Amino acid sequence: MSETRSGIDRRRLIRLAAKGAAAGVAVAAGGTFAGAAGAVAVPAPVPGSDPLRGMPRSLALSVPRGVNGDAPLPPLPDQMAGARISRPSRRIPYAQGAPSARVAGEDVPTTLPFAFNRSGYRLVTDLPEHLRPWRDRPTRWENITPNTEKQFLDAEGVVQVREGHGQPGYDQPVTQIQFALGCITSYRTETDATRRALFLTRAKAQAKRLIDRRVEARGAWYFPYPFDMVHAEHSGVAYKAPWYSGMAQGEAISLFIQLSQLDAVTEEERVLYLRAADGAFASLLRGDDGYPWVVHKDAAGYLWIQEYPGAQPASGDYTYNGMIFAMFGLWDYYAATGSELALALYDGGAATMARYFPLLRNVRWHSYYCQTHRIPTPSYHQHHINLFRQLHWQTGSPDFAHHTDVLTDDFPSTYLRDGSTVAFAAGAHTLYRLDTKADGGWDKAKQDAQLEVKKVTFARATQAPADMRRRIQDRGIYYRISAGAYAGWWVGETWPTAFLRGQYLTTVYLPPRTLTFPGGSQEVDVYRFTEDGADASIRTVSFATPSKAPTDRRAIVNGRPMFQISAGALTGYWAAATSVAMDGTVSG
Repeated sequence: MSETRSGIDRRRLIRLAAKGAAAGVAVAAGGTFAGAAGAVAVPAPVPGSDPLRGMPRSLALSVPRGVNGDAPLPPLPDQMAGARISRPSRRIPYAQGAPSARVAGEDVPTTLPFAFNRSGYRLVTDLPEHLRPWRDRPTRWENITPNTEKQFLDAEGVVQVREGHGQPGYDQPVTQIQFALGCITSYRTETDATRRALFLTRAKAQAKRLIDRRVEARGAWYFPYPFDMVHAEHSGVAYKAPWYSGMAQGEAISLFIQLSQLDAVTEEERVLYLRAADGAFASLLRGDDGYPWVVHKDAAGYLWIQEYPGAQPASGDYTYNGMIFAMFGLWDYYAATGSELALALYDGGAATMARYFPLLRNVRWHSYYCQTHRIPTPSYHQHHINLFRQLHWQTGSPDFAHHTDVLTDDFPSTYLRDGSTVAFAAGAHTLYRLDTKADGGWDKAKQDAQLEVKKVTFARATQAPADMRRRIQDRGIYYRISAGAYAGWWVGETWPTAFLRGQYLTTVYLPPRTLTFPGGSQEVDVYRFTEDGADASIRTVSFATPSKAPTDRRAIVNGRPMFQISAGALTGYWAAATSVAMDGTVSG
């Protein structure tokens, strides 16, 4: 927002605030907003009095279960979004014939491509099944045969991308791989035999196409993009076929490894899939001193797996999500083979993500898509949250758990379940009308400009339904009221005077993290929540010296980031993130 516009909004705020105060608007107390009532004088809370300040304990300490939960995952990123594709201008050098076993003396890489910075990250290979790569991305049955403007299945059951209906279709490795990985995930959990068989058939068809149309070069397998492409917004992303992507190379490893682990594949198929995984992995052992390449190190010595390699060595988009998705292939490969080379590459990739997290982060707003263009991208922010959460699980490192928490607070998911409500304490509140999309979402052209403000006063605590919780540009976290006299108005999140009831945006820590209570006998309140508030409690604790406790999760609980204590005398209690330190890093 420009400085001039901000000045206008401030003057408007002063005028509207005076108008709202003069009107003395109030709302009748009760379950939800019912309509305007007469002005009510409410005395200000006395310092040192009830810490809930006009909010009944039955609201402040209750967590309604029916509306809790995390936001659904957004659709997988689309590499073709914002791009134009066209017929290939060059011949694709597909490998001829079926792949054969490695032959002694072949030019197959067996060492790292170069020295790069590492941090000693290890890999946790005994993750629970649901936390392993791609288990959160099942292909839904209704999507088993895609047929949209941009995608369709060819006669062999392989996904093709196109510019539109009636246009030619092309292989797109990432689209095919992600579809296949989703089918494998669904195959693992599907109970209907007919559906299960088709999920497996689809996954095998994608794998077969990748193998049949591989390019063998530099002792490795590469999976070509057989079309020319130009990206409208990202300068430098302009390719003549064939071109290659590190994202596809890493994801292909996951596909082949996961297929090889299914009981339903034949031994011959298993051998082929493992050979393909080896070939794809070999591509990550070749640097940018030849062609094709998808791996290099930057000027500071950090390893990059480039989703969009540049035209020159050591160049590219430095795309964060594409690199992490590729790293999942390294996790799969290491878990299956114990390869120290895969561990070294993953360690280098994790070191890169930790080092450059400050460049990915856009404080209190949408994170950046890549280093080269530094474009804040709302559609990728939730992906970054989910990806860093998985880096935490895969490494066990609190570094990535902290990154997940920071991104969650910078711009939390806006999703709320039906039935979500905001609790208001007795007293005065300020409501805002903001310039947003019709559904309350952020609009780049409107920038959440303030349109109107009014003061309301409640004689006693009340509630209102809400359909969105999100960060407002250049402000804090706000709720949009969805019904009643103030439908469409926004109120700021301020516990305990105005907060969203329930537990939201939960991150599970595996392994647990360690929080530290301050020493010096500094008092800290901890909270036990129940569904109805009847058995809930607030305890005040203090310690002469800093005291540690394990925590297995973080969530937004009744409008505050909080950690749940998972062992010891305070098991089950929640501590506000602003009152404790987490793994040596002050939270909040």
